[in-house]
Amino acid sequence: MAISDWPIERRPRERLIRHGANTLADAELLAVFLRVGVKGKDAVQLGHDLLCHFGSLQTLFGARLEEFSALHGLGTAKYAQLQAVLELARRAMLEELRAGQLLSTPQTVKDFLRLQYHHAASEAFHVLFLDVKNRLIEVREMFRGTLTHTSVYPREVVKAALASNAASLMLAHNHPSGTPEPSESDLLLTHALVQALALVDIRILDHFIVAGQQVYSFAEHGQL
Repeated sequence: MAISDWPIERRPRERLIRHGANTLADAELLAVFLRVGVKGKDAVQLGHDLLCHFGSLQTLFGARLEEFSALHGLGTAKYAQLQAVLELARRAMLEELRAGQLLSTPQTVKDFLRLQYHHAASEAFHVLFLDVKNRLIEVREMFRGTLTHTSVYPREVVKAALASNAASLMLAHNHPSGTPEPSESDLLLTHALVQALALVDIRILDHFIVAGQQVYSFAEHGQL
């Protein structure tokens, strides 16, 4: 039976409009995004198939075009739509970060970083530059590396911080193939950056490590 033949109170799109998106299950939200199913499957069933195939929304969102398009009923157009939605969400969060003090919105920072790194197959190191009121000036990718390693140069971070007239920084990098816990080299790097930036009176407020849905905060673990 097609979703259009369901009772109105069961249809995902109508329920979303009447009661809000947060009332829908993951497969139902995917059904609203997909709009239509395939032969023998409605959009909700296809949404279930997507979740079963990829295992999680995070893995689905990070899928490459060839992985996404390998499933029946999906293709380049749907992939482009999904990436556009994710980018719009990332930009909306960036606007929210710029509008307030980052120290008062740690969860929003973490959510933004999850989206920032959702598609990253290699390590990347980002710096969030903050003004004297802890408001975001800009987010910049400073370095990019391999699947397991990236080289970060404290001198370049100091130069960028001075050029942005930043009063403090937040650091972030990802572990594409591991856990969010910091390695010994992560700890040494953070310590070196703290020392280098202290020479020009710039503080590091936090260092985040992102691994899938998990985000590790140095500040929350008393490591800054």
